[in-house]
Amino acid sequence: MRAPDPAPLTPLYQVYAAMTALSAPIIQRVVRRKLSAAGVPPGRIAERFGQPTAPRPAGRLVWFHAVSVGEFLSTLGVIETLRESDPALGILVTTTTATAAGMARKRLPSGCVHQFSPLDTPGATRRFLAHWRPDLAVFVESEIWPRQIVSVHRAGIPLALINARLSAGSLRRWSRVPRTARALLSRFACVLCQTDTTRDAVIGLGLPSERAVTTGDLKASSDPLPLDEEEAARLAPSLARRPLWVAASTHPEEEEIVSAAHRRFTERYPDALLILAPRHPDRADVIEAALVAEGWAVARRSAGDAITGETQIYLADTLGEMGLWYHLAPIVLVAGSFVPVGGHNPYEPAHFSCAILHGPLVANFARAYADMDGQWAAREVGNATDLSEQLISLQDSADLVTLQQAAHGFATAAGSARTDAAAALRKLLN
Repeated sequence: MRAPDPAPLTPLYQVYAAMTALSAPIIQRVVRRKLSAAGVPPGRIAERFGQPTAPRPAGRLVWFHAVSVGEFLSTLGVIETLRESDPALGILVTTTTATAAGMARKRLPSGCVHQFSPLDTPGATRRFLAHWRPDLAVFVESEIWPRQIVSVHRAGIPLALINARLSAGSLRRWSRVPRTARALLSRFACVLCQTDTTRDAVIGLGLPSERAVTTGDLKASSDPLPLDEEEAARLAPSLARRPLWVAASTHPEEEEIVSAAHRRFTERYPDALLILAPRHPDRADVIEAALVAEGWAVARRSAGDAITGETQIYLADTLGEMGLWYHLAPIVLVAGSFVPVGGHNPYEPAHFSCAILHGPLVANFARAYADMDGQWAAREVGNATDLSEQLISLQDSADLVTLQQAAHGFATAAGSARTDAAAALRKLLN
């Protein structure tokens, strides 16, 4: 099955195609340098250029493309649901970042294949499709790669966009090129949207209305993050009776806010402990140096440092352990919300009954945070002072339990987005 009657390609698309072809050598050098710096082996970097490092599974194959960690995690429930009904179905997952690749290595179900996603250049796209020959291509959230969309459609492969979202900025940009937007969107067999607002937007940009469905946010229906129970039991005694909070998925400039808030928190509670989990653990050296320069006693997870009575900040610079930190800490700041990256997933700490705090910049999860704030399941803080005041006020307060219970209730009441998404994808496959 393929999306019928695609709108004609535009001169703007042709310009894009020509420019990406001409600049392919430059793009490859930049990508190679970036992934090398992140510790990715040369052989795996070649996957970005469409050169496979694994054989194609026999039988039908579904290709999921998710850029980074959050998008990847949102696909896991859909993948599991698809394979429950068809265990022989092959699954290929591609991601762009080294962090997401590390997460895929830990979380992807047995029998599924991970590769780095191909660049949107002629050679990379051609080599990738020639080797993998997917029976269905599934892009996640806001992944609009023009050449890949056109090439997949030309090959007669049905194409879906799931968990789709459009920020106000993205909508403005696409609205300036309506014919090109329609040319690309009309090649999707279906678009499953997080909200009615996104559904209305993609229809307004030219997607036939019968191909757009609101299914809700896949991240809301994801399973809880994995938890190492033995490690939790080992760490618990060193954390007992200490005021404890987690700053999760911090970005540059946010560590300064977190540090300032923790400074005020420790003035009130001298034995308070912060677990600081940066979004990108490869920044840990820089973060640790800045914290030590500020006078903090820092222990580091990746170095195997113990949490002692003198430890004030525990730098959780590892991958795949957020479930552990959410399990141990009663209060979580979900970062990425003080800088313009759009915020991060609030459902993950909600599954662990955490009291959730967040900054004001949460466009990626605007609906979720608005609903959670309205249900007393989360609280917005505007700056370091607000954050410290909330940390202090929640200590030994009935409000802490209220927030924790409301957050957990919100997560467990999330809808059936993944079953609806899996059903739509099965329809395309069949």
